[in-house]
Amino acid sequence: MKKTVTYSVVGRVNPADRESGEMKFYAQSQARGEMGIREISERIHQMCTVTRADVMAVLTALEEIVSEGLQGGEIVRLGELGSLQLSLSGAGSDTEESYSDALIDKVRVLFRPGTVMQEAIGNLAFEKVPVKYKKEEDSDEGLGA
Repeated sequence: MKKTVTYSVVGRVNPADRESGEMKFYAQSQARGEMGIREISERIHQMCTVTRADVMAVLTALEEIVSEGLQGGEIVRLGELGSLQLSLSGAGSDTEESYSDALIDKVRVLFRPGTVMQEAIGNLAFEKVPVKYKKEEDSDEGLGA
């Protein structure tokens, strides 16, 4: 059974040619809500014999362990779900010797989907919906119109 992802169409400056200022229209996914750790624990509890409290304890510990692993420079593999790893970006230096960590300006967490996630996203249907939130400059509100 295909799951349906909702999206809206939004105008943005073409990222391949920002200097021209030319607008292109792109799909932007629209969330239908949020699923927090309590909701996740409840859903897991309904699927198995483990109590919701036990599931919550494991998920809370997972948060801490994943964070510690990433901080320690480890790739965190979450089975068939996927893996998490840190990525660094910043300015370059002319030589290896002159490079210092002061040139690092951004740390990101990369998620690489495993087979379960790849199968999940490879089997989607799409539904176009209106834009949920517009930036103020995109709307007529506040312009006296």
